[in-house]
Parts: sequence; C-alpha cells; structure tokens
Amino acid sequence: MSKNTKLLSLEELARAVEDGAVDTVVAGFTDHYGRLMGKRFDAEFFWRHAAKDGTHACNYLLTTDAEMNPVPGFSFANWELGYGDFHLVPDLKTLRILTWLDKTAFVHCDADHVEQAPRNILKRQLARAQTLGHVPMGASELEYYGYRATYRDAAKNGYRDLEPLSWYLEDYNLLQGTREEFFTQRVRRHLKASGIPVENSKGEWGLGQHEVNVRYSGVLEMADNHVLLKQCVKEIAEQCGIAVTFMAKPAKGQAGSSCHLHLSLAAFTDADVFRWFLGGWIAHAPEFMVFYAPTINSYKRFEDMSWAPTRLAWSKDNRTAGFRVVGEGPSLRIECRIPGADANPYLAFAAAVASGLDGVTNRIEPPPVFEGDVYAARNLPRVSYTLEHAVDLFAGSEFAKSTLGADVHEHYVHFYRNEQKQFECAVTDWERQRYFERI
Repeated sequence: MSKNTKLLSLEELARAVEDGAVDTVVAGFTDHYGRLMGKRFDAEFFWRHAAKDGTHACNYLLTTDAEMNPVPGFSFANWELGYGDFHLVPDLKTLRILTWLDKTAFVHCDADHVEQAPRNILKRQLARAQTLGHVPMGASELEYYGYRATYRDAAKNGYRDLEPLSWYLEDYNLLQGTREEFFTQRVRRHLKASGIPVENSKGEWGLGQHEVNVRYSGVLEMADNHVLLKQCVKEIAEQCGIAVTFMAKPAKGQAGSSCHLHLSLAAFTDADVFRWFLGGWIAHAPEFMVFYAPTINSYKRFEDMSWAPTRLAWSKDNRTAGFRVVGEGPSLRIECRIPGADANPYLAFAAAVASGLDGVTNRIEPPPVFEGDVYAARNLPRVSYTLEHAVDLFAGSEFAKSTLGADVHEHYVHFYRNEQKQFECAVTDWERQRYFERI
C-alpha cells in the first residue's frame, strides 16, 4: 500500500469534481510496447459509474504493431474472432491528479482476466514473490534524448538532421543542465506534484541526453510511475515545442539510452539469498532478453565502451558490467544495466523478479565476481547481438514458458517475431545510401 499523500480517494475525486478542480479522468493501461492506451472520461461520469463498473477497450490493442496495425496470427484476438472487447478495471489505489494537464486526473487500469496484459504479468510474479515471503523493491533509471524540433516537424523531416538540446557532451555538466531547465524543471515539478517522488535529474553522456530519477518503491508502483514519467516527459515536451525520444540508440556514435533496473529484497541481509537471487537473474537473462531489449533498435545500444553492457558478468560498483552490485546493509541492491529506455517496465521487472526468485528457489550460484574492464573480457558470454537471436532464445526457453504460461509465452513469441519480420521487409536509409549508386 502506498503512503503517497498525492493519491486521491474516490471521495476526494468527487469533491474535486464538484469544486470544478477536475473535469477529466484518464483511464490508461499499457500495450506491449509500454505505451499508455485508454480513454478520457468526464470526471463526474467516472466517479459515479466507471470507477465501479470499469470500461472496455478493443482487444486488438494487444495484437498491434507500433503503427497500430492489427497483426494476424495471434490466438488471443484476431479477425476470425471479430476483435471483441476486454474489461478494464480501474486500480483506484493509483488515482491521482496530473498537474501538467488541465483539470485532469489519471488512473491505471488492469485488463480483467487478460493474462497477456503486461501489468497482469508483473502482478503474477509479485504474487508469487509474496507467497515466498518476499516484497521486491525497485527503481528504474530512465534516459532520453531531447531535440529542438516539435514532434510534428521531426516526423515531417523523417527524424533526420535533428538539433540536440545540447551541442557538447553534458554528463553531469550543470551549465548544460541549466540551459535545459526550461523543460526539465517542469518535468520534475509536475511529477512531484502528481505524486511521483523525484530524486534528481542530470545531463547524460550524449548530445541532448538527460535523465530524471524517481524514488524507489514497491515494484508495481515503480513500474506504474515509470510509465507516467515517460508520459509526462513526452507531453511536457509537446507543450514546450521540443521532441524527446526513448529509443535505445537514436544516433550512431552517441551513447544509448538505458533503463537500469534496481532490485532488492529485505532478505538480501541473508548472503545466500542475495547470491542466489543474483545467480538466477544472470542465468535467465539470455532467455528474457526480449523483455529487456524489445526492439530492433535495442541491440544497436550494446557496444563496447559505450556505457551499455555487452557481457553477462557481475561486479561491485563497476559500470562496465551487466550486473552491478551497489549499496550495503538495507540499501544493498542489484542494478541490471541491460534494459534500454525502450523496455516495457512491467515486462522487464516481471522477468527480473521471476529470474531472481528461481535463483533463490533452486539455489543458483552466480559466476565469480569480475574485477576489471568487462568490455575487455572476451571470454565472458555476450548479450544477444540481435532481436532475432533473442527471440530464438525466448521461444526455446522452458523457463520462460513455465513462468509466463504457455499461452502468454506463445503470444509474446509471435509479437517479437513480427517485430523482426517487419524490419526484414523494410528498406532503410542505410541501404539506399550504400547501394543506390554504388552497386
């Protein structure tokens, strides 16, 4: 249960509606990509009816590609079944006012009895953790790039020749951070006012790259906050006339944008539990790479000496390792540096929790601690080079299948296979530049 005082009870929402402070309630859930989908309700209708009865959405939303095209071949929903509805149930514990939108509140929803829905996948893993006596706590660190162009203008230009918000590397540079405060300060202010506790923001190691960090919490609450953080950043960017991207690798020669996952259990005070959880997380990382790196672009980020991990190893406070152990005592935690900013947080956290719990249950030992430059250690196992390779590992994983359930596993295998297929059919700028005249 959250102690967040910025969250609203239904009674408080009703008073805000009657006082004219709120006239809209956004009810949202995430698709495969982690994008918020849903409806905007008249606030009075929501608190009188939808809060109790829920609402509906077309089930094709869990079968589409990034362009909203229904993808054939899903057994969950398809043309033959007529693309019906699923029931959305508001999770009223997440109800809050979004201060960056006018007179607007927001609530996360669960797709009722839809095992394929990302939030439900995470909730099942957290329920399993609870039965084993664990309450995972977590945080996700999101990075993004900002550009001096509106989203519409960026699209008109094919997302080419965009001017970054900064013109030299700004990692920790307070002067560059000041130049971007017209945007970043609004993000911090509105997140905090909307009940998402902010820790800090900083420039990152890329032209126009930034990071906003929010405080750790229970893993479900953290994933919910992660989704709203991305929405806040994008919508405030829209209001400021700039564009941001959470692509894992938006430009060659620049650092990728990560989503470092931090996880801890109270039981980490037991050295064996900590070691086995780490062992399970590392052991199952290859099978769940698609949940950490879900797009074609994700794999462009995994370059040596780019701050992104390329090998499966763990170290103590070493940013070249895929798994970095930090903190001590109650703050002891594992940071997985593999996920990119394009990861769906519900799926990434679900994979991490499931893997770690399996490690504890089966007493999986981690490899020996690595000391030194992991990039230079050619003998260590490497993360997947491509989405195609990652999907093959996921598809053949009995652990992923048993963890998710056969139907859910098959659903996501088909989803990622289609993502790969769409890329294989595309003709890219790189191909035209290389082959149009030169062959």
